[in-house]
Amino acid sequence: MPEPRILMGVIGRPHGVRGLVRVHSYTATPDELPQYGPFADDRGRRFTLRWRGEGIAEITEIVDGKPVPVRDRDAAGRLVNVRLYVERDRLPPPEEDEFYLADLIGLQAVGPDGRVLGRVDTVHDYGAGASLEIGPLLVPFTRAAVPEVDLAAGRVTIVLPDEVVVAEQAAAPDRESAA
Repeated sequence: MPEPRILMGVIGRPHGVRGLVRVHSYTATPDELPQYGPFADDRGRRFTLRWRGEGIAEITEIVDGKPVPVRDRDAAGRLVNVRLYVERDRLPPPEEDEFYLADLIGLQAVGPDGRVLGRVDTVHDYGAGASLEIGPLLVPFTRAAVPEVDLAAGRVTIVLPDEVVVAEQAAAPDRESAA
């Protein structure tokens, strides 16, 4: 079942003394981010943002329905690492062959032969491309390594490079090295 909300950005460190912050956007282009607000964090607080420069935003918290702008560096500093979410139904459906990364979490991972490798525990995206964490495995989310994503069946097909040894293979003793 898909996540009910999608991570859209993360508030970073303060910028200057007037309450501005750096924001890392997960939208296709950062300019799109403010249009999806207001955002909610993990504690249920609500925020809006306005870009003031490249990656620099003015943050406003909505308290009892009223906007409360963040106006100083100390208040901005208390927001570092706050994750900004929106409800999934506020986002457009992904294009064919595109996925919200949150939809991949929990899918069963199978090899090309149908052998179960585990479940997608986490999806990491540090800017150079996403990767899927499947137990102890970290698999790049590329067409070569993940040739098929079948959301309806709840499954991803994983093609591991020959160099990767899956745990059950590693558990078998190597007869040549034992001699």
